[in-house]
Amino acid sequence: MRNRKEEILTVALHLFARDGYEAVSVSQIAGELDMTKGALYRHYKSKRDIFDCIVERMEQGDSEQAAEYDMPEDDKESMPDQYKTVSLEEFVEYSKSMFAYWTEDDFAASFRKMLTIEQFRSEEMQGLYQQYLSSGPATYVKDLFESMGIAHAEENAVRFYATMYFYYSVYDGADDKEKVKNEFASAISNMAQEWIKQPKLTQIRKS
Repeated sequence: MRNRKEEILTVALHLFARDGYEAVSVSQIAGELDMTKGALYRHYKSKRDIFDCIVERMEQGDSEQAAEYDMPEDDKESMPDQYKTVSLEEFVEYSKSMFAYWTEDDFAASFRKMLTIEQFRSEEMQGLYQQYLSSGPATYVKDLFESMGIAHAEENAVRFYATMYFYYSVYDGADDKEKVKNEFASAISNMAQEWIKQPKLTQIRKS
C-alpha cells in the first residue's frame, strides 16, 4: 500500500514539474499509473491532497539532510545554540551534499523544477519557491555566516546562493553533470578560502 502511495506522489510530481500543477488532472495521474481514478482516490482524497503530501515529503527530506550533517533544522531564532556550533568546513560539506540532493535526488530535483515554473502562477507557489529556493536558504546561510563571525554575512550569503543557483541551472542542461558538480564544489571551496582570509566580524567591530 505504501509503495503505491509513494508511486502516485512521484508520478504526480513528475507531471507537475513538466506540465504545471493546474494543467495536470487526477485522471492524467491515474492514467500514467494505469489505474482508475477510483483506485487513486483510495490513496489520496484529491489532487490537492497529493500536492500537500509532496510538500510534506520535501519538508521531511530537508530535515533529514540537515540532521545527517548536524546542521540546524530550523531558523536561528528557534535554535540559536545549534547555529553557533557549525564550522565553515562543515558548512562547505553540507552545501555539497545539498547541491547533490537538489540535482541528483529525483524527488527533490522534480520539486525544484516544479516550483521554478509554478512560482509565476500563484502566490502560494511563489511562497514555496521563496521558502525552498530563494530567500529562505539565503537567510539560513546569512544566519550561519553571522554565527561563524564571517564579515558582510548577507552579502556573502547572496553571493554563495547565487553561485549555487547558477550551477543548478547549468547542471540541468549539462551533458557532463559530474563536471558541473565538481565545478560547484570547487567554487564554494574557493569562496570559503576567501572568507577565512577576511577579518572576522568581531575584529571589524573592535576596530
